[in-house]
Amino acid sequence: MGSYSRRGFLKSGLGLGVTTLAGQVRRATGALKPQTTARTVAIASANGLRAVEKAMEIIKAEGDPLEAVIAGVNIIEDDPNDMSVGYGGLPNEDGIVELDASVMYGPTHRAGAVAALRNIKNPSKVARLVMERTDHVLLAGQGALRFAKAHGFKEENLLTEKAREMWLKWKETMSERDNWLAPEKKELPSDLQAFIKNYGTITCLAVDGLGRLAGVTTTSGLSFKLAGRIGDSPIIGAGLYVDDDIGAAGSTGRGEANLQTCASFKVVDLMGRGRSPEQACLETLEYVAAKTRLVPRLCDENGRPNFGLNFYAVNKKGECGSASFYARSTYAVHDGRTCKLAEGAYLYRKN
Repeated sequence: MGSYSRRGFLKSGLGLGVTTLAGQVRRATGALKPQTTARTVAIASANGLRAVEKAMEIIKAEGDPLEAVIAGVNIIEDDPNDMSVGYGGLPNEDGIVELDASVMYGPTHRAGAVAALRNIKNPSKVARLVMERTDHVLLAGQGALRFAKAHGFKEENLLTEKAREMWLKWKETMSERDNWLAPEKKELPSDLQAFIKNYGTITCLAVDGLGRLAGVTTTSGLSFKLAGRIGDSPIIGAGLYVDDDIGAAGSTGRGEANLQTCASFKVVDLMGRGRSPEQACLETLEYVAAKTRLVPRLCDENGRPNFGLNFYAVNKKGECGSASFYARSTYAVHDGRTCKLAEGAYLYRKN
């Protein structure tokens, strides 16, 4: 080792370790600014234009990226006209709105989630508290509700008049053998048809100028689902995953497909292996499609999935992308300059 003594080597190595650890701690708390990234980006599902605009506003003001993405989706959770998220979301088969959400913060690799939460408008806020104020990751049902109330959240009726009417029409037209009678037409109303097997959700991901990543996914779940059904949105690795060394991914669409494939984790893992965000989304869709062929009822006559699924991803460089099974999908993106809907990649064209 020449003139470089063992003692000096150990001392410098120990010092490097302490310095590295201190840097990681300060980075997680925001006390030390690491090297900046090439791009600052916020992306979301297509219903998230207002969400990414709000998220970028907070990021530009040097706010925390987790605060930014949650504030962004809160706009959609509060909107009664978005019938797949938060207040105004379509209910379960019993006419009760049940909400799921998850958050994940790159700098600490911590996560929080709630599932089957009733009477609380902003499940994403409760999910963050699960992450920050408990030693758990996921709370569900009555336990999640009690936790939210303990932190000052007020119970309120989340079933809007429009959502109630849609649910009632579904009840009245789903079968001719029950005792529910439609007032006029027996066939399924055209305005309701779009909501059957609806998987609407919002996911929002961001990387800030310090290279910090964060994500949130929030939903009212599958329309008219079985009471207590939990999809992928509150499950870390399925509906959302963030790795601060690599990137973040989230999903909308058939939650069961993600739950069975840990799909968002797979997207991030592929980015860690060198794929671009778009390539990672497409490869994951190919993997899900291959598994779906094992279940004929979930496939069309060509053996392709008969349901929708979308992935959204951003890497640490600020590169982003999205992909879906079928063409003409879009996603919301704000690159710090413009806020727009961008066209996502796809595997198939519909017949």
